[in-house]
Amino acid sequence: MTLAIESCWQSNLHWKNGVTGLKGRVYLSLYGRTIRISNTLEPPKDLTPGRLGGHCFHPGVSRTRFLVKQRFWWPGMARDVHDFVLACSVCAIGKTSNRPPDGLLLPLSVPLRPWSHISLDFITALPPSKGNTVILTVVDRFSKATHFIPLPKLPSAKETAVAVIDHVFRIHGLPTDVVSDRGPQFVSKFWREFCKLLGATVSLSSGFHPQSNGQTERANQDVAGVLRCLASNNPSSWCQQLSIVEYAHNSLPVSSTGMSPFKCSLGYQPPNFVSTESEVSVPSAHALVQRCHRTWTRARRALLQARSRTKAKADRHRSKPPRYVVGQRVWLSTQNIQMRSVSNKLAPKFIGPFSVTKIINPVTVRLSLPPVYRRVHPVFHVSKIKPVIFFPS
Repeated sequence: MTLAIESCWQSNLHWKNGVTGLKGRVYLSLYGRTIRISNTLEPPKDLTPGRLGGHCFHPGVSRTRFLVKQRFWWPGMARDVHDFVLACSVCAIGKTSNRPPDGLLLPLSVPLRPWSHISLDFITALPPSKGNTVILTVVDRFSKATHFIPLPKLPSAKETAVAVIDHVFRIHGLPTDVVSDRGPQFVSKFWREFCKLLGATVSLSSGFHPQSNGQTERANQDVAGVLRCLASNNPSSWCQQLSIVEYAHNSLPVSSTGMSPFKCSLGYQPPNFVSTESEVSVPSAHALVQRCHRTWTRARRALLQARSRTKAKADRHRSKPPRYVVGQRVWLSTQNIQMRSVSNKLAPKFIGPFSVTKIINPVTVRLSLPPVYRRVHPVFHVSKIKPVIFFPS
C-alpha cells in the first residue's frame, strides 16, 4: 500500500508546512485501494517505509489504530489498520497467539468388541529392575483393559512386534486397528508390513499432538504414579510390582463405561480378595454368551455417551479451525521444532510460510517442508499452524 498526500480545498481541511491537515492530523485520501500523491506535494519524510520500518512495530490492532490516529486520518483507516496488522509477516512469525487452539475434538471411533482396536506407547528412563528399564503399554480402546509389558530397553520395530504377539495377540486375538505415536518403531517399514500381514490398519498420531493417543498416555500416568508409591523405598523393585499393578488397574471401574476392564472384556469381575469356591459363580456357555453380549452393548452405549461428553468439554476450550485447502500458505508453530537461534526466548514463534499439500481430515493436514526440515514429519494438527493473511491490494 502506497502512502501519499492529495491536494484538497475543502473548508474543513487546512494546510501546514505543505501538508494537508484535518483537526491536527495528516489527511490521506484513498482512491480505490491506493493513496495518490498530488503533483505539487511530496510525502512527508516520517511516512516513508524506511523510516517506519526502522523503529516501529505493531502492538496489536487496537493499539496500532490508537497510535496511527494521533497523527493521521483517511477514509476507512480502522479497516486498513486491522487488515494490515493481521497481514504483517513479521508479527505472524514473532508473536505468540493468545486465542484458543484451533481444531475441534475429532474422537476416535468406538470399537464394537474388546481388543479389536488397541493403542501402544512406552514408558522409558526407568531405573533398572530385573534387567528391565522400559514398559510397553498396550490398551484396549473398548474395555480400557491394559497390559504393562516390561522390556530391557527401548525395542526396535521387530522386538515390539514380538512383544505384542507374546503378550497380547496370543491371548486376545489379532486387532483390526493399532494406534500409536510416531516413534521410530511405529513409522518403520517393518511395522507397517507387519500390521498389513495381520490385516490391521496403522493409525499414527499427527506431529507433536500426543492427544491423538491420549488413552495410552493416561494409562502411562496412572501406572507411573502407582509404581512411584509402591517402589519409592526401593526403586529397583518396580518390575516385581508390575503384575499386581496391572491386575489392580484392570479391576477398577472406568468412568467412560461404568465398569471395570475385566468386567467389560471378560463378562465377569474376578475377585480382588481370596474367595471361597461357593462364592464364585460358573455360568453355562449360553448364559455366558448372553451376559457378554449385554455387557458389551452396555459398554459401547456408555462409550458413545462418554465420547460426546468429552468432545463437548474439550471443544469449550478450542476454536473452530479455518477451512484449509490444498495449495494454501500457512505458518508452522516452532513449539516442538529445534531452532538454530542465539536465544530460545528470541527465537521466532512460527516459521514458513509453507504450502498445504493434503487435507487428511478436518483437523490434520500435510505440509510441503523444505529439505532443512527433512527430519520433521510433515503431518500436523491444525492447532500447530495458522493461515497466512494477505493485505488486500
